[in-house]
Amino acid sequence: MSSDSSELRPLAHRAGRHASAVAPGWATGRVRPWTGPHRDLRLLRRACRWQRRVAALAALGYFAVFLGLTVRVPSLMTRPAPGGLPFGLLLALVQLPVTWLAVVFYELTARRFVDPLARRVRRAGREGRALP
Repeated sequence: MSSDSSELRPLAHRAGRHASAVAPGWATGRVRPWTGPHRDLRLLRRACRWQRRVAALAALGYFAVFLGLTVRVPSLMTRPAPGGLPFGLLLALVQLPVTWLAVVFYELTARRFVDPLARRVRRAGREGRALP
């Protein structure tokens, strides 16, 4: 048996100097509504996260497949591909257009989905009103 009595009386939580006096929604069981003054900011953050993930997974996923094939199947990478180049070199050269396409996709989705949300948030902030 230990002489530690902290198990018998848990310490009361004391809020630090930076802690909020209001408990977060996840702690109180309340769910944040998807309507309200910060809806556009949440949508903007979600659109940016989705955009970054898709573009990064496209470029890094192709690179990971290329490295995996190089390590696991070196005989495939040394076979001649159409055009006389080794298959591994051809896959390495295709990596540049894949990265370029990921950047183009990132830019197109930014213009179509993220920029209109950012303009709406900026306009609401400039007018000094709550977001719709």
